[in-house]
Amino acid sequence: MRKKLAKILIVDDQEEILFSAKMILKKHFEEIFTTNDPKKLLNILGENQIDVVILDMNYRIGFEDGREGIHWLKEIKTLSPKTVVLLMTAFGKIETAVEGMKIGAFDYILKPWDNDHLLSTIDKAVAESRKRNRTSNSEPAPKKHFIGSSQKIKQAYSIAEKVAKTDANVLILGENGTGKFVFAEHIHLHSTRKDKPFIHIDLGSLSENLFESELFGYAKGAFTDAKTDTPGRFEIADNGTVFLDEIGNIPLHLQSKLLHVLQTKKVTRLGESKPRPLNVRIIAATNSDIKADVENKTFREDLLYRINTMEINLPPLRERKEDIVPMAQFILEQLGKKYNQNDVVFDTNVAEYMARYPWKGNIRELENKIERALIMSDDNTISVTDLDLLHFEYTPNNEENPLSEIEKNAIEKSLFKNSGNISKTAEELGLSRAALYRRLEKYDLKNND
Repeated sequence: MRKKLAKILIVDDQEEILFSAKMILKKHFEEIFTTNDPKKLLNILGENQIDVVILDMNYRIGFEDGREGIHWLKEIKTLSPKTVVLLMTAFGKIETAVEGMKIGAFDYILKPWDNDHLLSTIDKAVAESRKRNRTSNSEPAPKKHFIGSSQKIKQAYSIAEKVAKTDANVLILGENGTGKFVFAEHIHLHSTRKDKPFIHIDLGSLSENLFESELFGYAKGAFTDAKTDTPGRFEIADNGTVFLDEIGNIPLHLQSKLLHVLQTKKVTRLGESKPRPLNVRIIAATNSDIKADVENKTFREDLLYRINTMEINLPPLRERKEDIVPMAQFILEQLGKKYNQNDVVFDTNVAEYMARYPWKGNIRELENKIERALIMSDDNTISVTDLDLLHFEYTPNNEENPLSEIEKNAIEKSLFKNSGNISKTAEELGLSRAALYRRLEKYDLKNND
């Protein structure tokens, strides 16, 4: 039997799983790679043209929620977006695998697997890989991002496109959910490094004891589990861009190590003494008041100067109100394509609620509300209730409050529909009974509860 020309990588912490899968697959496919350490998969992807990654969802004893698998799936999609990923999970943990498919996994495989089904699923994944690589031979279509028309966001993107043409380091400031990752990727894709890696490092979730090994790599024998020489994220990003997300979270005693790398443009792996030359562009981001952190001596002033050659502020959603409704429409269209629900639209009164909602979670909150409403919607119209936009206390800035009239009408309609039943009305509107009673008193509405 002739083997198919495909390179498969299997990532699982159980050696018996790796051995069994390799024994089956090596009869059918050209080359099989295996690793029991997910931290090594980025290095393997960087050195080989892998067609399909079979990725286990859990790697630590006692942690079986699949979050590690989701994390590494996102890393693969960032480093090698054309690589097809199959998630491997035990029966009963399918929900997390389905979540993984929503963010880019091709399919999932249940453990223990049926050999015929395993081969069939991988065959489909290999075909998908070939399809992706055929379409990538032509100039790839640029990623679609919503920019908006508000003055503050237009100014931010204008600065971004100017600085993108240089190698200047950039510091992006903004609240959680304002789109710092998308903005950093936009700079990378408009730079001369656009065909090289864009490596996202979430410093907020990186533990102190993994800081050096993750960022700078390590030599074989540097510590107990260091069984092979392994490059860090900086080396993997060579000639590309490193995005240091939530840089304000780095402990003070580790900031000097990062500063040394940025100053010398060299990186030394743990367990080695010889520095390696480094050519990366740094984009950093934080939601903290980093200048106040400098004044409070919790962030090094010299490191701040090193990372903010150009400083760009992203405005919160409440400061770009004219963008909220068009952005919501853009997000709905994108999600409609993702879930094959292209005929879903917003109800006529949704725009007024969106424009006045506080959006404390910014763009991320807007996306989450729309995605949840799209999934849960029973018809092709998304209402204010579907979006849970009634469930907040609104304080008017002046005597004229058009939102109050909208809210009052919504409550009246729901009360009439539910024959005045407070419990049913509160549930439909997404309010507690106490919150609904406050509104009934506020609007002088009668009820029959």
